Amino acid sequence: MLDWNAFNEPDDAVAPPPPQAKKSEPQADAPQAAPAPEHTVDSVDTTRYEPTGSAAYEAAQKALEALDVAPGLEELEMGAERVEVDDKKMINCRADLNQLVPFKYDWAWTKYLDGCANHWMPQEINMTQDIALWRSNDGLSEDERKIVMRNLGFFSTADSLVANNLVLSIYRLITNPECRQYLLRQAFEEAIHTHAYQYCIESLGMDEGEIFNMYREVPAVAKKAAWALKYTQAIGNPQFQTGTLENDQELLQNLIAFYCVLEGLFFYCGFSQILSMGRRNKMTGVAEQFQYILRDESMHVNFGVDVINQIKNENPQLWTEAFQAKITQMILEGLALEIEYARDTMPRGVLGMNAQMMEEYLKFITNRRLTQIGLSEQFPGAENPFPWMSEIMDLRKEKNFFETRVTEYQVGGALSWE
Repeated sequence: MLDWNAFNEPDDAVAPPPPQAKKSEPQADAPQAAPAPEHTVDSVDTTRYEPTGSAAYEAAQKALEALDVAPGLEELEMGAERVEVDDKKMINCRADLNQLVPFKYDWAWTKYLDGCANHWMPQEINMTQDIALWRSNDGLSEDERKIVMRNLGFFSTADSLVANNLVLSIYRLITNPECRQYLLRQAFEEAIHTHAYQYCIESLGMDEGEIFNMYREVPAVAKKAAWALKYTQAIGNPQFQTGTLENDQELLQNLIAFYCVLEGLFFYCGFSQILSMGRRNKMTGVAEQFQYILRDESMHVNFGVDVINQIKNENPQLWTEAFQAKITQMILEGLALEIEYARDTMPRGVLGMNAQMMEEYLKFITNRRLTQIGLSEQFPGAENPFPWMSEIMDLRKEKNFFETRVTEYQVGGALSWE
């Protein structure tokens, strides 16, 4: 323990320093050491660091002295002129991708900001009632339990497939920095979605092995996953490069498959089922997780449609009649798979819906996806049998602050205090 009195003792109370050892006299015949030379500032080489005595550090210095910067300059596309707006393109752009501004596609930057303002985390949602309902013997019917498990099984894998496609393929091939900025935000949101599904599975005490392996064990789930992976094989190759008609169409086909089908169609059967359950005051925590995810996915689809149409506008040679027919067939394949999924998850009527109603709804959604990218409707007169889905997707409404989180959640920096 410190003794504060020691700091107030007089100077003469401090013990004197120990006596220095007496230096031994040098022997008469011993050579005298030469005095060390005096160094001045002018004698220091200021072009490099002083040697540290580390062989590894000296090797690092030598490597830098031999560095050839030409490859790096080529990669950065550096030149005498600054990047202009007209230099930017969605694909095959030669302008410096590290220069975010000036913006060419303001809509991409706006979507990035909107995504940031909509930030949420799964743990913010109360799962207490869901846990009690799931554990009870008569809380849910077998058909309702099957719907919850099937959807958690598919979506826990689907968002990982989307994230892999974004990070490993799309980001590298889209050559516009403001669009890349949104892609980074979307990739993070896909991680949040996968986290949300895992959080639901863990909270409910489900068999994680069974749920996460459905995409390899349940045919209706496996077919959708396999279909999505089919369209990543080519562009997922690190050697794949755009710049030819064939490769540019390959990239465009991937974008349509993922934004218009995987996120724009495959999600709607499962989401309407879970949200219908929430409307009946069942599995309200899971339903709320899905509601926030659906808001994110709607933004993803809108962004993807804008990217697809921008690529078409800048590269009209890609949008041939043969390619349009190929894309139409691809989207209809996705529809057929989702109808099969609806029949598998709803062998009987449940939650105020059945497989026939779901088929009508999916045809309605398919028509919308086709027309959004300039293709013709395939099911004239198809209607939406679930008008409440449009209301649920519109999240701009208040909730009781003491019962749940605020729907219009924003981080502090995005709030207006006026």
